[in-house]
Amino acid sequence: MPVNVKGLTDNARKTAVSELNARLADGLALGMAIKQAHWNVKGTNFIAVHELLDKVHENLLGHLDVMAERVQVLDGVALGTAEIVAKESTLAAYPTDKTKSEDHIREICARMRDHGEKLRAAIDSTDEAGDADTADIFTAASRTADKDLWFMESHLE
Repeated sequence: MPVNVKGLTDNARKTAVSELNARLADGLALGMAIKQAHWNVKGTNFIAVHELLDKVHENLLGHLDVMAERVQVLDGVALGTAEIVAKESTLAAYPTDKTKSEDHIREICARMRDHGEKLRAAIDSTDEAGDADTADIFTAASRTADKDLWFMESHLE
């Protein structure tokens, strides 16, 4: 297999760009869901949940920025428009009729679990294709997502 300038095979590069854009679409959709919850949450522990949602959103966006930049490093195009996210995200649509903090937390946690599973699959996919650097990006995102999910789920105990 020919190796490109980045020292990766064309298959490794294409696999990484595809996985990065897929996780970018889901991550952006998750970010919008988190903000929907943040703006509309009411009830028990309001300020704690409101601020936690902001922190989880901030953590997520940091990883999404790294993913989008990695796409550029690999000579791809980062796909993050609202139209592309709406079309490509595999996460369940977020309901707009929720207000109670527990309901929002359950909805966000379900999407965070789904996103986390797909991050772990992307770790394997990119590592098997030969791009350990992109696998590391997904590993870091997965580690943060798991910790943030733990914080969120702890509000449901």
